[in-house]
Amino acid sequence: MAKGKFVSYLRVSTARQGISGLGLEAQRESVASYLNGGKWSLVKEVVEVESGKRNDRPAIAEALRLCRLHRATLVIAKLDRLARNVHFISSLMESGVEFVAVDFPQANRLTVHILAAVAEHEASMISSRTKAALAAAKARGVKLGGQRGSLDRMGSMAQKGNAASTTVRRAAVAKRNEDLIPVVENIRADGFTTPQQIADGLNERGITAARGGVWSAVQVRRILNMSALG
Repeated sequence: MAKGKFVSYLRVSTARQGISGLGLEAQRESVASYLNGGKWSLVKEVVEVESGKRNDRPAIAEALRLCRLHRATLVIAKLDRLARNVHFISSLMESGVEFVAVDFPQANRLTVHILAAVAEHEASMISSRTKAALAAAKARGVKLGGQRGSLDRMGSMAQKGNAASTTVRRAAVAKRNEDLIPVVENIRADGFTTPQQIADGLNERGITAARGGVWSAVQVRRILNMSALG
């Protein structure tokens, strides 16, 4: 039974699908079915309309930012091909955000990391076969053009996935503090400038403190001291 705060992440592969809503409604229904029952709240629904570039996914960055800010769980309607996209998995793993995949409920950090490692291995194999084919062509006297070699520059997900959990947690805390800065600036712009007033503003917006509790003046002062806002 679902509990807590959630941010849903839906995606379609073309702008036409995004405008028409094809595929989105089914994903919304699957998310609603997963969240049915229990005590939960949906912070926001984020829709990604994918471009032709596989790594161009600005909406997932926004979804992860909201999850960090509200200490929410990311609900992915369709993990399928995303689990084999190294860039996506890298962003998800490094964010420290908890997630659940509606179409792959067994997925966790370990299984997704393995899937990403498999994807990277396949990319490496493709790169090796391409190099071998080019070398064979060159040996036959075929004149070769420029090579981009983009597959060789793919990040090593396996090494990143093995980073110490403490490093991941620290990075997530630092990123969340960074996400809090514009919210604090907005509260200050409304005329609430003392640490206690800022704490009240964060609590009213439903943004919890580091460990899930309410904000206090002391905690706000700590955030201000770590940023340029102090």
